[in-house]
Amino acid sequence: MAKTDPQEALRNRKAPIDMTPDEFRKTGYQVVDRIAEFLGSLSRRPVTPGESPEKIRALLGNGSIPLQGAAPDHLFKEAADLLFDHSLFNGHPRFWGYITASPSPVGMLGDLLAAAINPNVAAWVLSPMATEIEAQAIRWIAELIGYPVSCGGLMVSGGNMANFVGFLAGRTAKAPWNIREQGLGGGAQQPLVYVSKATHTWIEKAADLFGLGAKAIRWVETGADQQMSIEALEKQIAADRAGGYLPFMVVGAAGTVGVGAIDPLPEIAAICREQNLWFHVDGAYGAPAAALPEAPAGLRGLAAADSIALDPHKWLYNPLEAGCVLVRDPQALVNTFSFHPEYYNFDNTRGDQAALNYYEFGPQNSRGFRALKVWLGLRHVGKEGYIQMMREDIALAEELYKLVDSHTELQALTHNLSITTFRYIPSGLASGDPATEEYLNKLNLELLNRLQAGGEAFVSNAVIDGKYLLRACIVNFRTTLNDVEALPEIVVRLGRELDAQMRGEFLEVG
Repeated sequence: MAKTDPQEALRNRKAPIDMTPDEFRKTGYQVVDRIAEFLGSLSRRPVTPGESPEKIRALLGNGSIPLQGAAPDHLFKEAADLLFDHSLFNGHPRFWGYITASPSPVGMLGDLLAAAINPNVAAWVLSPMATEIEAQAIRWIAELIGYPVSCGGLMVSGGNMANFVGFLAGRTAKAPWNIREQGLGGGAQQPLVYVSKATHTWIEKAADLFGLGAKAIRWVETGADQQMSIEALEKQIAADRAGGYLPFMVVGAAGTVGVGAIDPLPEIAAICREQNLWFHVDGAYGAPAAALPEAPAGLRGLAAADSIALDPHKWLYNPLEAGCVLVRDPQALVNTFSFHPEYYNFDNTRGDQAALNYYEFGPQNSRGFRALKVWLGLRHVGKEGYIQMMREDIALAEELYKLVDSHTELQALTHNLSITTFRYIPSGLASGDPATEEYLNKLNLELLNRLQAGGEAFVSNAVIDGKYLLRACIVNFRTTLNDVEALPEIVVRLGRELDAQMRGEFLEVG
């Protein structure tokens, strides 16, 4: 048998991972057809199969890495079967759990197109069109929520990363020493950040990861409306200054993770101006609602923020991952993140205008093209389309509140933006005394577990004043009134079954 000439083999290289245009087209059509069928069947599927880790792992097996490859059409058929039959679907019309939106079809295709070009959106020279698309998407998001379009910003993975970027920009801007060179040890005072007790756990991660420590967080009291108390904030700042600490940042919430409350952002902004503090807004969920003409008054304070975190994969209905951070002064990002090692040959000029290099704006160097799906979505439906969908989500959450409030076995607690919280209280059981409240908390916790595993509807939880609540957050353009009307009866049916099993045991233990 004739030997293959190594030079000739390299000259006519055929990599096993490559596909011809016809092969790609054939496989791509098959994949798109399966996805289209899946999307059309979503409402008829359970939200989740509620399977155990053991079952899922058994489906994949524990064999070694394959020595030889397999045909792509076979692989995609197998992968689609596994995913379509054994996943939780946050695109399902009755998914109202954690604040992840039903992903838009345009966004799905946008991710495919972005992957095909595969730009590294770190430097302009590596991604000229992708960079400018991201910059335009950032400006449009700022315009949507009433923020200055002269701001800086970038796309990141999600809310944690967006908040981290704002946190670091504020830390650098407000430290009275060169914190990038000297670190936290360069100053004599402990920097402090102020947040409400309803703030998402990202703040604890930030304080830990970036050297301040959890004790640097001041948890400010909230009122009955779950909003930060301005009086408590002012008192805490004054006490800390008197104690020799260095207040540097206040974080306001534009839609708390638990109940969707909006902190008094205009009042917080005024305090930050007076006290020379960085004003950051965690608007990962609720900031896009500022586009609504009837938006809550507190959202007007977004325009005064030094930085804002928001997630297009929440209320702009983009597929994961799509987070965004906006910073009023773009130079604040450069001051925080820019380094220029000698192995970076990224000339910052192109013609008469400076090129934009995103590695200077955030913690990543290699960056995927997250912005394309966001940009396509903004162009596909426009501002009016987003206003319509957010308005409908809010109206559906309000309808759910009314349905729950009118039911004798359900207690409605809160409705803010598109989040409604409530709990199940069995007939003949008066709430109020400690023993009964303890039982109701256990009952509603187990009820949540049944709901999340059962596949009929998916909600999550909130805890308010010691009460364990069911929480439905509607950021789902597929949800209809029929879906919302079904939830109370599902909850009551499961609640009655659980109460019949649990109450006697609880009373015996008690």
